[in-house]
Amino acid sequence: MTIQLDRSIYLASRSPRRQELLAQIGVKFEAMEIDVDESVTDGESPRAYVERLARAKAETGWRRVERDNLARAPVLGADTTVAIDGRILAKPADDREAAAMLAALSGRQHEVLTAVAVKYDSRLESAVSISEVRFKTLSKEEIARYVATGECEDKAGAYGIQGHAARFVAELRGSFSGVVGLPLYETAQLLDRIGYPA
Repeated sequence: MTIQLDRSIYLASRSPRRQELLAQIGVKFEAMEIDVDESVTDGESPRAYVERLARAKAETGWRRVERDNLARAPVLGADTTVAIDGRILAKPADDREAAAMLAALSGRQHEVLTAVAVKYDSRLESAVSISEVRFKTLSKEEIARYVATGECEDKAGAYGIQGHAARFVAELRGSFSGVVGLPLYETAQLLDRIGYPA
């Protein structure tokens, strides 16, 4: 079934980065604010964590479409986390935690996992993009200067590859857009799968 509605979807995120990425591939969307508990459950793997949150965001958005009698269109949810040695580095609570996260990533390889999910009617499809990123060794001064930029706030692993932290990345294997926060290949594949070719 091909979805009509002027090729527009709902993005269950207010993230400007995700909005820019969707616009990059020509997907029209309306952003909606979604409140989902992002706590990690005991023993949850990084992959299970991001996929659970992406699916929860898409499902929460769909319930709003039905509850508020909004125009029916797919709801896209996404979530990103950073993992090192199997440990989830979510969004830092403050500058001190951000600095500790960056110190843990210094000179090491870590994973960036972004899950994307699309909900439409009874269908819920999801996919996970996993990229490997290696940071150069960071001095305490470099970490302090980066934390002072404010870019760490609201970012998994306390950094954004699309900003000043790009200078820390010695190697990236995987999806650049996935590291930013929305893997465009997987997103387009999911939209195509539910009859909404991007």
